This record gives sequence, structure tokens and C-alpha cells, in this order.
Amino acid sequence: MSLKLTEQAASRIQYFLQQDTKAIGFRVKVKKMGCSGWGYDVSLAHEKTDDDVAFQESGITLIVPQNDLEKISGTTIDYEKQGINQVFVYRNPNATGSCGCGESFTTQ
Repeated sequence: MSLKLTEQAASRIQYFLQQDTKAIGFRVKVKKMGCSGWGYDVSLAHEKTDDDVAFQESGITLIVPQNDLEKISGTTIDYEKQGINQVFVYRNPNATGSCGCGESFTTQ
């Protein structure tokens, strides 16, 4: 079980990590939100708990809560420029549906 990063996503995350020298990695988790149920919540990680799973991808330590791993395992994280906006984009093979705006997703 793991996550994948595109070259663009890895580069952007590496930039954020260089700005915060106390960060130990990049945390990816999900939380209830939107009309489909789950949304991604990403941040720089400053600690790892016993409930977290950590693994290396593209030279970056990714930290995921054990309870969230089943919902997002296999997800590819990309980073795209969309006009004047820049966003992380998630391609999750476990998603069985999403809301119209793309903010949240559903799993089985």
C-alpha cells in the first residue's frame, strides 16, 4: 500500500519542505467533507504517531494515518497549474464517485 507522486508534485512538496526545516515529511489524510463524503487534507508533518504509516516516494517521506490508508492507497498525487491557480490533483483508484465540483469522493 502506498501513494505515488508525479515529478511535479514531488518538486512542489520538496519546495515546501525546504521552507520548513522542522518538517519531517508530507502528511496525507482524509476527512469528512463535501457532498460525497471524503476530502484530502495535506500538510507538512512535524511528527509521526504510532497510528501513522510512513514510506518514501521520490525522496520524500509520506505519512498517512493507518485508518486512511485503505481509502487512498494507490493514489497518484499530481501538481498542476490551472490558469492562475496551482493545485494538487488526486487520482484515486479507490474512488467510486465524486461530487460535481471535485472537492470530495466516495469509496466502497
